[in-house]
Amino acid sequence: MESMKLKDPQILPGKLVLEEALTDSYPAFEELMEIVTSENFGLIADWNYYNDGKAWLLKVSFKKKTVFWLSVWDNYFKTAFYFTEKNCNGIFELDIDDEIKKNFKTQQPIGKLLPLVIEIKQKDQLFDLLKIIDYKRKLK
Repeated sequence: MESMKLKDPQILPGKLVLEEALTDSYPAFEELMEIVTSENFGLIADWNYYNDGKAWLLKVSFKKKTVFWLSVWDNYFKTAFYFTEKNCNGIFELDIDDEIKKNFKTQQPIGKLLPLVIEIKQKDQLFDLLKIIDYKRKLK
């Protein structure tokens, strides 16, 4: 059974903690952070402990807009994007894996937002993820 990691509010998610939790998927996490916080993307990544979910989450934003959330699980991490009905159709126009589009289409709305959640286990998944990040970052 999969379980969310980083549940202790006293243990900050630093490099060693993340390497231990993510194991083989840590290189994908490290590369993702390098890319999105680079000058090209210009995103800000900020870890916070959230009492409602009792876990540390990484909020990744561009200026004042949240681009995605990242949570750490057993040996992988999840990224979660939230789209409005108005801007969700652009996902289907992106050159990304059809499985991502299919999963997105079947998601139940959370209030007025449509979630797009992607599990990342290895670096080769970053290609599609970065396209979605870029799309979300550029939305008005």
